[in-house]
Amino acid sequence: MKKSAVIAAIVAKLGEELAVYLKAAQASREEATHESSKAENKYDTRGLEASYLARGQSRQIADLEAAVVEFQQLRARVFRTGEPIDIGALVELEQSRERTFYFIGPRAGGTEVEYQKQEILVITPQSPLGAQLVGKYQDDLLKLTLPGSQNKYKVVNVQ
Repeated sequence: MKKSAVIAAIVAKLGEELAVYLKAAQASREEATHESSKAENKYDTRGLEASYLARGQSRQIADLEAAVVEFQQLRARVFRTGEPIDIGALVELEQSRERTFYFIGPRAGGTEVEYQKQEILVITPQSPLGAQLVGKYQDDLLKLTLPGSQNKYKVVNVQ
C-alpha cells in the first residue's frame, strides 16, 4: 500500500466529516438565535439547548481542523524491518487467518477509510489497541487485551 495515498484518504475523510459538522453547527447557531427559540417562560430551554449543541459542535470542528492539519503535516515515513511501531505506521495484523489494517495516527481515532478495497482503521497510541501496538515489531506475536476479550495476533507487516 502506498502510505501517502492512505494519509490523503484519511485527510479527505476528515474533510468530509468537517463539512458535515460545519453545516450542523451553522444550523444549530441559527436555531439558537432564531426568534422562535426565545424563551416563552422560565421552563422553556429550547434556545439554551440549541446553544449548547452549537458549542459542542464547534469544539468538534476545532478537533477535526486540528486533525486535518496534523495529518497533512504527517510524512509518509517508511518503517524498516526492526523498527518499532509508532505514529505514522500502517500495521497489518492477522488473527485466525483474518487480516486487519490499522494506521497509527496522532488524532482522529475511529476514522475508517478504504484504500485499494481494504478497510483501514485509524487508531491512536492512547487507544487500548494502539497502546499495546506501539513499540512492537513486525513478526511479533501479541496477546492483545481488549475490553471483554483477549486475542492472539501476529504483526504481519509494518509500513
